[in-house]
Amino acid sequence: MKKLIYTATLVMIASVVFAKKVKFAVDMSNEVLSPNGIHVTGDFQTVAGFPGGDWASNTTTLTQEGSTAIYSIVVDIPAFTKYEYKFVNGDQFYEAEFVPAESRVGYNFNDNRWLYVDSLADDTTFIGALVFAANAPVGLTLVRTLVNMQNETVAASGIHLATDFQGWDPGATYMYSFGSNTYEVISYVNAGTINYRFVNGNTVSDYENVPTGCQVNGNRQLVVTADIVLTEVCFSSCAACLTGINDLAQINTISLSPNPAGAFLNITSLGNEALGNISISDLTGRTIKSLTSSDKTIRIETKEFARGMYNILVTDRNNNRSTLKIVIR
Repeated sequence: MKKLIYTATLVMIASVVFAKKVKFAVDMSNEVLSPNGIHVTGDFQTVAGFPGGDWASNTTTLTQEGSTAIYSIVVDIPAFTKYEYKFVNGDQFYEAEFVPAESRVGYNFNDNRWLYVDSLADDTTFIGALVFAANAPVGLTLVRTLVNMQNETVAASGIHLATDFQGWDPGATYMYSFGSNTYEVISYVNAGTINYRFVNGNTVSDYENVPTGCQVNGNRQLVVTADIVLTEVCFSSCAACLTGINDLAQINTISLSPNPAGAFLNITSLGNEALGNISISDLTGRTIKSLTSSDKTIRIETKEFARGMYNILVTDRNNNRSTLKIVIR
């Protein structure tokens, strides 16, 4: 009997040590509510103690918050784990929301929402009341940042994002990796200008050094106007990590000035080749301007561009490519 009591005590201690309160909430303002209630379904349900196992659509009922359109529940689930989930307007799985692409796991055609529970702090993890079948809480905008760490030794404390909208805390915003050296996090922010840096660790000394070509006052900068998944960049770099021979041949062959740009920008080839094909796109990948130049320098008027950060791809006649970023004010 003593052994059984001791074992039960250990199980209770373990559940307390590793459990974390997480609040799931959804805003149903735009929906006709099902008479069968509002639910959340996901891969957390078994460990949270709900019957029917994971992805049961009718066992985890959300409760209306007063007379608002917000429905929520607080569950105890293990920390330091990634979870996937969806909200359900009703109690059948076919009534689950259609999750927008920006919010999805996005790998292997997975269309679930996801979150990573990154601490055991004595509080409740809550990302906000997400609008049903939308990306963010009312009044906020989704920004999904990605960084590739293939050229770095990843710190034991993990990769983080430090930003002006969370007080430049280098250890507060954990970035999760689905694999392939890529780390990412979803943030919900007010529209406007945000500044940020990636952190290999969790202290100020672990900040990346953002290159001159894509920094504003030492930081990365983005003008947020709509939900966005940013292009993956290499840690302490303006572009994706180098992977091929043509990429390696491109180091320092193109110059942008001024950067940040005002009324105009100059694109200059530092090598022997003319510029060739030039493509300018925003951070969603939408092409804003395309042109071809047989000169080594070209001046581009920027009055047609909105303020923000842009990718510039230059491909010369030998198919060598350079990718740079420009900030337009």
